[in-house]
Amino acid sequence: MTATALDAIVGETLRRAGDARRFLVAIAGPPGAGKSTLADALRDALLARGESAEVLPMDGFHMDNGILEARGLLPRKGAPETFDARGFIDVVEAIRAGKEEVLVPVFDRSREIAIAAARAVPPDTRFILAEGNYLLLDEAPWDRLAGRFDFTIFVGPSYDVLEERLRRRWVFYGLSEEEIRWKLHGNDLPNGRRIVENTRAADLRIESF
Repeated sequence: MTATALDAIVGETLRRAGDARRFLVAIAGPPGAGKSTLADALRDALLARGESAEVLPMDGFHMDNGILEARGLLPRKGAPETFDARGFIDVVEAIRAGKEEVLVPVFDRSREIAIAAARAVPPDTRFILAEGNYLLLDEAPWDRLAGRFDFTIFVGPSYDVLEERLRRRWVFYGLSEEEIRWKLHGNDLPNGRRIVENTRAADLRIESF
């Protein structure tokens, strides 16, 4: 995405926010789409304009590996049912209220664990940029997020682009070729198709970031 395109997203975000004291943006899309990159770029651009902004990553709400293993879901880590959806929804509600500081977890991908209370969202932060795969998923319980965001963005590259990006991710983390094939075709890409086919309409849709 060009600087001009990012500037357009920033401008639209500010236009929609008006004089709102708190404004929640959802950045959704399949794994490898560039959601976190866009969220970070949007935050930095808002900060450069004198606004206050913080990123809320959905990845911090991964269930612990011990729970996933006990439920037979560890190989499917990253699928909708492997997240603490209720916990994420509760945090979104607390952040929307804006009455007090909210501490949120952050996912450490190198260790495959979520770290509790690793990021603080102060009550005076104006822009909250939530990013994650399932923010617009039209399936229970994720559909409870409908109407909770003030501006929604969907990032949806082609499957070829997703596959290449995800392959590079797993190579970076040292997985074997066999492990990468399973990650791609046994989990990540099926999750991506599920997202694309079952997502609510977003206010803005972009191909890639």
